[in-house]
Amino acid sequence: MAVSAVLAGTVAGCGIRTTSVPVDAGPAPSRMSCTPPSKESSAREQPGALPVRVYLVCTSALEAVDRTVSVPEKAVDNRVAVASALLDALEATPSPDEEEAGFTTSVRGPLTVRHGRDGDPKGTLRLSREPVDLPPTALAQIVCTFADSASVASGGVVLGGPGDYGPRAYRCTEAAKERPESVLSPVAPEASGAAF
Repeated sequence: MAVSAVLAGTVAGCGIRTTSVPVDAGPAPSRMSCTPPSKESSAREQPGALPVRVYLVCTSALEAVDRTVSVPEKAVDNRVAVASALLDALEATPSPDEEEAGFTTSVRGPLTVRHGRDGDPKGTLRLSREPVDLPPTALAQIVCTFADSASVASGGVVLGGPGDYGPRAYRCTEAAKERPESVLSPVAPEASGAAF
């Protein structure tokens, strides 16, 4: 009985109170470093090489990783060519150094991108699959990667698919980076604040 009293006193004195309200303490601790490997300067010197940042998954959150993508020299200013190169980079298996640091990708191909159609909001990009049909984490990776590229977007990202559904605008928010598995909430394209 004395042992029970001592244990009860010890547990009560640990400073942690019970609560009936769910508490979000964030993702579980991980041994992964989530530190992107340093970029290779030699890749930047190749013709058509464009330094970019892509968002990969690490410990259930999105983290920016520096990459170099190849874009035809005449197409460096072409939004679709850059967006296509970014998609390819997201679909690619992370490098051994990235994997060792804990990086993965949820974007699975084949996935292509093209210009919007007549009647679409300015700056629309159409994917070969409906954005709402993509896994939420993959959609968050694409939105954040496109939003981070001045060649593709400026703040908001307006995406459509191959069907007749109207395109929707998405924002890469801190919440989307921290919880990419949550479905991104689209906003009205004209309210996206994107300047295309």
